[in-house]
Amino acid sequence: MPKKSKPKIKFLTTFLIIGFIGFTVCVCWFYWQYKLQQKSQQTFYKAFETSIPNRYKIHGIDVSKHQSYIYWNAVKKMKIDNISVDFVFIKATEGVATTDAMFKKNWEQSEKNNIPHGAYHYFLATKDGKQQAQNFIKNVTLQKGDLPPVIDIEKDFSVNNNILKTRLKDCLNELQQNYGIKPILYTYSDFYSNFLGEDFNSYPLWVAHYTDENEPDINRNWLFWQHSETGRVNGITEKVDFNVFAGDNKLFSNLLIK
Repeated sequence: MPKKSKPKIKFLTTFLIIGFIGFTVCVCWFYWQYKLQQKSQQTFYKAFETSIPNRYKIHGIDVSKHQSYIYWNAVKKMKIDNISVDFVFIKATEGVATTDAMFKKNWEQSEKNNIPHGAYHYFLATKDGKQQAQNFIKNVTLQKGDLPPVIDIEKDFSVNNNILKTRLKDCLNELQQNYGIKPILYTYSDFYSNFLGEDFNSYPLWVAHYTDENEPDINRNWLFWQHSETGRVNGITEKVDFNVFAGDNKLFSNLLIK
């Protein structure tokens, strides 16, 4: 009498079912991990006390008198998982006559510690644009290796939008004529969309937007993204803004004044 084969068939069927279930579980687990990684576009760093976007390699901060005295040697030395302060924007002036109380010290010390730096002017829509540019020019000498000048505009102060744009253009043109390089425009994504728009699309943009993990919510190209205003850095007692640069080292180097 021939041997029965049913037990072998049953065993093979059970083995295949278990194997299929195991394979399916593995595929689902790896897919879940992939989606989780895709969803989490930022990593929280305890040392910096903020989340930092994963896809960018060049990081920086911006400071003013509100950060009080800064120990720039400590800022320079801080490095966590290849993230360090690769550049800094420093407030220089405001309006037609104000100079930031810590600008000179921050400018000198950041340069002494070999941190690429740039200076910014806080723009007041209520004041003449050319006069504001002259305030900046009088206080800021830019040289080889520095970042282009920056105009920081955040409020309209209830000024008519056409007047605001005219004054801002006057300020930007005056700076470009003096320094021989196109200034960078800093603002919030909403402010840009609501008050500036296409009239300023030719200017390099440094945009502030804190609620998107991947990139700022703005419909145009940008160079710098201020993604957090609650960071911490060694050598600075107060909270500080964190930024990323959109390109690689070569693009960053090309941006610097030659």
